[in-house]
Amino acid sequence: MESILKKEIIANRIILRSMAVIFFTIAISLGAFVRIPLGFTPVPLTLQTFFVLFSAAVLGIRLGLFVLLAYIFLGAAGISVFAGTSTGLLYFLGPTSGYIFGFIAATIFISVFIKHTRGNIYSTAGVFILASLLLLLCGVIWLKISLHLGWMQSFLLGFIPFIPGDIVKAVLAAVLFLKLKPRIKSIL
Repeated sequence: MESILKKEIIANRIILRSMAVIFFTIAISLGAFVRIPLGFTPVPLTLQTFFVLFSAAVLGIRLGLFVLLAYIFLGAAGISVFAGTSTGLLYFLGPTSGYIFGFIAATIFISVFIKHTRGNIYSTAGVFILASLLLLLCGVIWLKISLHLGWMQSFLLGFIPFIPGDIVKAVLAAVLFLKLKPRIKSIL
């Protein structure tokens, strides 16, 4: 009887984790459509970073990276999930693709350091903010390379304008994560 219950619990967890992966892949994709283009930079403000940060904390490193790989695969396959008008493999030659790789770096960062926050809002928000800054830094590096800009210009176009919004998104993601953490741990 006990082995049947264990199998049922494991099957339910696999289904719930699969649904979470699908949900976050869709959420990050839809977050690209919540965008505010800025006239002075090729990089728009989007809601994607909120979902990237939140999914990394909720799902951990393996499932968090799986979500991002699914997202990247969908975009590379030509499905319109990236911010902007580009789809397919050509998107990765554009100026904003560095932020996609920043998603990966932020996910790894949060997955490693979220364990050390012990549910403290300040340290959790701090981890989310640092991950967001790491994400922006990855975007700046690619912006510099792809547009042949200097470092200062790259920071002015791809980092500085996004700091206030990304801090707000990081704090909101941290608050939501801490509010839902007990329920998330019991489900996933």
